[in-house]
Amino acid sequence: MDHYLECIGCGAHYSSSEIVYVCKSCGDLLEVRYDYDSLRESVDAFLWRVRPLSVWRYEELLPLDRGSVKVSLGEGGTSLHRSIRLAESLGLKRLHVKNEGENPTGSFKDRGMTVGVSKAVEIGAEKVACASTGNTSASLAAYAARAGLECVVVIPSGKVALGKLAQAVVYGARVLQLEGNFDDALRAVVELAQSKIGLYLLNSINPYRLEGQKTLAYEVWDQLGGKVPDTVIVPVGNAGNIAAIWKGFQDLNQLGLISDLPKMIGIQAERASPIAEAFRRGLSRIDPVPNPETVATAIRIGSPASWKKALRAVRSSKGLIETVTDEEILESQKLLARLEGIFVEPASAASIAGLKKLVEVGAVSREEDVICVTTGHGLKDPEVVGRACEKPITVCVDQNSIKKALGLNS
Repeated sequence: MDHYLECIGCGAHYSSSEIVYVCKSCGDLLEVRYDYDSLRESVDAFLWRVRPLSVWRYEELLPLDRGSVKVSLGEGGTSLHRSIRLAESLGLKRLHVKNEGENPTGSFKDRGMTVGVSKAVEIGAEKVACASTGNTSASLAAYAARAGLECVVVIPSGKVALGKLAQAVVYGARVLQLEGNFDDALRAVVELAQSKIGLYLLNSINPYRLEGQKTLAYEVWDQLGGKVPDTVIVPVGNAGNIAAIWKGFQDLNQLGLISDLPKMIGIQAERASPIAEAFRRGLSRIDPVPNPETVATAIRIGSPASWKKALRAVRSSKGLIETVTDEEILESQKLLARLEGIFVEPASAASIAGLKKLVEVGAVSREEDVICVTTGHGLKDPEVVGRACEKPITVCVDQNSIKKALGLNS
C-alpha cells in the first residue's frame, strides 16, 4: 500500500523503503502517513468482520506491501470485558477492561511486533534488536524466533521481572544487561542500530511498530458494535501505546467510520512521571526523571521516547495525564483480580488506579463509558504478588484445624 514517513517536528518526508528511525533533519520522531482518499476505496468494514478478530483483520490499514510475509503468532483479538462488579465498586455506570495480557507473549507489545518484525522481513533484515524493561524483549524474541531472525536484547541493570526475562531467554535472544537504567539501554541500542551493522531496531521509536499497536482502537470499535467509548485510559511508560491507540481512532475518523473521538487519559507511576508533570505545568517539553522508581517495572522509564506523541494525543483529545502511587497500583491490581477475575501485572493496574482516582475527584464522570487498557498478564511479575498479598495459612491435617482456619467452627 502507499504510505510514507513524516517527521512530527519539522514535517520532513521519507520513503517507506528507507530505513530511518528518527528525522535526519531535526532528530524528532517519525509517523506513518497514508492517503486516506485511496484507503476509503479499499477499506471494507463488512469484509473485516468476515475475518477473525486480530491485528491482521485490518491489514488494509497496516504499512506492508501486498504479498509480504506476515509474521504472526495469533496476536490481537483480546477480550473486552464488561466489568460490572468493578464499575459498581468505583461508582461508574459502564466500564470495560481491554485485557492485552491475552496476547501470545502476554502483553500488548505483540500487536506492534507482528507488524514490526514483518517489516523487518520485508526489507531483508537478518537481525533485530531492542532495549527493554521486559515485555518488549519477550515479544521481540518470540517474533524473531518465528521469523528465523537473530535477536539482540539490551536490558537495564537492577530488577527486570523474572517472567519477562525468562521469555526472552527461552526464545533464544542474546540478552545483554547494561549498567544503567532503561534510558541508557535505549540510547545504546539506538546507536548500535544507526551504526550500519545490520541491526533493525524495534523499540517504539520505530513507527512501524506503533502501527500494529493502533489496532487496539479498531478492535474496541468493532467490539462495541461500531461505537466509540467516551474515555480510554492507558498506562504510560515509554508512551508509544497511548499515541498509537489515539492514531487508530483518528484513522477510523478519517475514513468516515466514526464521527466522535474518545478522550485519551494516560497514567504514570508517581516516581516515574515526566509526561504527567509536563502536562500539569502546561509545558511543551519534559524534564526527564534521572532515577525513576516504581513497583510497576514496565512503566519505570524516566525519559520516554514518545513523550511528544503522548502529549499531543491527550491534548488533541481533551484528555489528561495523571499519576498514581505504588500503593494505589497494588491495591488496584488486587481489586481487579478479586472483582473481575483478571490478573494483570502492576503496570497494567495503573489504568484502574488512575480511573479510581479520577472518578473520586470528578475528572471522570460516573456517567461516562470508560475503557481501561490493561497491558500485561500478572504472571509477568509474580514476585510482586508474593510480597503484596496474604500468605498461605499453615494448618494441621485435621478437620478441626481446617475449620478453625476458615472460621467455620460453631
